[in-house]
Amino acid sequence: MTGAMATTAAVTFVWLGMVVAISFVEAPLKFRAPGVTVRIGLGIGRLVFRALNTIEAVLAQLVVVRPRLTRRSDAVLAGADPPRSRVHYAYVALEGVKAVALLAGGVLVISA
Repeated sequence: MTGAMATTAAVTFVWLGMVVAISFVEAPLKFRAPGVTVRIGLGIGRLVFRALNTIEAVLAQLVVVRPRLTRRSDAVLAGADPPRSRVHYAYVALEGVKAVALLAGGVLVISA
């Protein structure tokens, strides 16, 4: 297994663990905790799922885009001349989305 494949597998299983833990364990159990009303539980749920979705956006970028970029850069470094790739544009766009999300998150934290 190559380093890229091992990284992809690790990220995939960490991602799966987060989804299982949050969606199937935390989400239903929080409503059973003493004193947690539906309103409080929904407020907690929104925060938790927003965090999960932010992490998922980052992981999706890593799992989908990075291995393709790595394969192409490996080929170029080995002396090949592969055709131009549009994957880099996707990577740049996702980095832009991530930067905007980080900026928005930072502003939300400061303003809270």
